[in-house]
Amino acid sequence: MKEFLFLYRTDYDQMQQQATPEQMQASLQRWMDWLGSIAAQNRLIDKGRRLENSGRVVKKDLVTNGPYAEIKESIGGYSFVKAESYDDAVEIAKGCPIHSAGGSVEVREMNLM
Repeated sequence: MKEFLFLYRTDYDQMQQQATPEQMQASLQRWMDWLGSIAAQNRLIDKGRRLENSGRVVKKDLVTNGPYAEIKESIGGYSFVKAESYDDAVEIAKGCPIHSAGGSVEVREMNLM
């Protein structure tokens, strides 16, 4: 099996919108169910974490605040999974709950040195 990184991308403006507690609970449950199904297949390496909306961008000696409001998408979190191939990893990513919120999953193969 190969290892893949899933980067969860969403519209930056949507990240700033406040959801009701009920919406947040329903969303969390969808994520737990999806990640649980991957774990049940023994394919979840690390469930990852949700990332904060703020951060810093370091370009050599220049440090600026980020992510930038000018960007359309922002990375909201990540996970590590095992899959037979890119196509297999993409099939897993298709079930991600972020799609129902207009987001996307970037799938990257991990280079195991």
